[in-house]
Amino acid sequence: MEQKTKRRYITGLDGVRTLAVLGVIFYHLLPDKVKGGYLGVAIFFAISGYLITDHLNQEWQETGKIRLLTFYKKRIKRLWPNLALVMVLSTAYITLFQRNLLNNLRGVFFSSLLFFNNWWQIQNGASYFDRFNNESPFTHIWYTAVEAQNYLIWPILFIILMLLLKKRGKIFIAVMIGALASAIWMAILFKPGSDPTRVYYGTDTRVFGIWMGSALAFIWPSNHLKERIPKEAKRLLNGVGLTSLFLLILSFFFLSDQNSFLYYGGFFLISILCVVLLAVVVHPGASLNKWLTNPLFKYIGSRSYWIYLYQYPVMIFYEAKIKNLADNVLLHTVVEIFLIMLLSELSYQFFEKPLRHFDYSKTWQVVKGWFKKPILSWQKPAFLPTVAILGITVVGLIIAPVNHVDANQQKMKEQILANRKIAAESKKTAKEKTTNTTTSTTDDKAANAKKAEQHSELAQKYGVTDSQVKKADAAKFTFFGDSVMLGAAAGLNEMFPNSVVDAEINRQVYASVDLLQKLKDDKLLHDTVIIGLGTNSPFTDQQFADIMAIMGQERKVYWINMRAPTVRTQGTVNAALTSMAKKYKNLTIIDWYDYSINHNEWFYEDGTHINPDGLTNYVKLMVDSLIKS
Repeated sequence: MEQKTKRRYITGLDGVRTLAVLGVIFYHLLPDKVKGGYLGVAIFFAISGYLITDHLNQEWQETGKIRLLTFYKKRIKRLWPNLALVMVLSTAYITLFQRNLLNNLRGVFFSSLLFFNNWWQIQNGASYFDRFNNESPFTHIWYTAVEAQNYLIWPILFIILMLLLKKRGKIFIAVMIGALASAIWMAILFKPGSDPTRVYYGTDTRVFGIWMGSALAFIWPSNHLKERIPKEAKRLLNGVGLTSLFLLILSFFFLSDQNSFLYYGGFFLISILCVVLLAVVVHPGASLNKWLTNPLFKYIGSRSYWIYLYQYPVMIFYEAKIKNLADNVLLHTVVEIFLIMLLSELSYQFFEKPLRHFDYSKTWQVVKGWFKKPILSWQKPAFLPTVAILGITVVGLIIAPVNHVDANQQKMKEQILANRKIAAESKKTAKEKTTNTTTSTTDDKAANAKKAEQHSELAQKYGVTDSQVKKADAAKFTFFGDSVMLGAAAGLNEMFPNSVVDAEINRQVYASVDLLQKLKDDKLLHDTVIIGLGTNSPFTDQQFADIMAIMGQERKVYWINMRAPTVRTQGTVNAALTSMAKKYKNLTIIDWYDYSINHNEWFYEDGTHINPDGLTNYVKLMVDSLIKS
């Protein structure tokens, strides 16, 4: 005999969803202000794990079994239609207006709709943390893939656990052990100083956040919690809930994604806070559910999945049309939020709500019935744009190239490859010179005359004096930077032949400490060091301090500020560098921003990486900044 259990809608969870989705949105829109907003995903994971398991618990209680097919149908109906609409609309837009994003689109599209996009991105070397080079409107779809993969395996694990362990206390312990194993696996796979995308995206290294929510459901079922509890217990619950809420909000502002602590247990601790917050919100005896219930939170919470899905397409498409994003970040942020909310509302009203009661088994009958309707019926005008958009999407998927490189990108690629060889050779030459202390005293007039002629040519080429070129020829500097500096490696090596050039694509400040230490150990870190970092992501005070500690007080350090008008952190990074120059007496800022900001002709299309004209002026600025005539 089936035992019916009372189910209730927990309105306060909309407030928690609002906190989560706002954190994620502002992490991308204001990364220098909401450094830890990505932790909103951890909240989503915990909510998902709890609610799914709570519903499975109630079904098991009522029927003594789990209808797997029904479960999967419900989950697909919840995740797939919304995702499919955003993917189709975005693909159609790309096909019509932004064809540079067609590259590898088929892989992204089908991996997203088949829910393995996280592994596809890992396999293809995508980075969640490289905001400059990872231009994709579908970067965030990794989250839906992790959710769907858990939905696939969790009900089966649930049944096994219920049959084998039976007692919910034991099941709780077993699930928590599984969650802890996942968190430990994250710590094992994480490599400090390298891009953490693999452990951030991996289902195996992120499922602990979902399973911790699931574990809570076994010992804290929503339909067995008492509404009337002692005042002391209520005060305790409210206090614990508010504390966890406060700590989560605090982490949104201060816990940077570059912190190694996250991958060595930090995410696990954050998930504990999420679970504690959930436990209090779902308890009818506590006040937090009521405090987090209001019309605004209900509105945002009910549309949070749409908001999450639309965030990246809006940001990528909108910012591609804005060439001076960094000049007015706040204005563009407001516009982007408006567009995200508008698209979310339209999709909710005209897509999600009509589909809620749609019988998918009658899809073909509905399609056939459309052809029988009068030409002037409202369904036909609504249907024609749908067919057009689907057609454009199909065309886009058909013509989408794989690993395509256009002429501009090919030129940059060739320049980078050539400069990599030059940079590597500069290190090799400098290392050989440190082991060979023999100096030549040959006074060859012909050689000296040739040298003077070369100096004169370089002076004319780069617009500097013969005296500066001569001093640069003898100088021993260390240039260390990212892809912008790599683009200038040929010119730097030509002007400073006795110096070391060490630059690489997507180099981050947080990954540079060990690299600089190795240069120091290899005696390649000279007394004057020029650093060009910050384009790919901001840095923390501690990361900067770690680099300056390696430099020591005896070295003169020059740091080139940032020129990237399409990157919203440009102003933040440059302001931080100005502040650091006041803190460290041996630090000087080379103002590449002011020097180049009015010269778009020096750059490739992205406005950041230098073309041949830009290289000439970049090297001239280095000479003028480092060598007095």
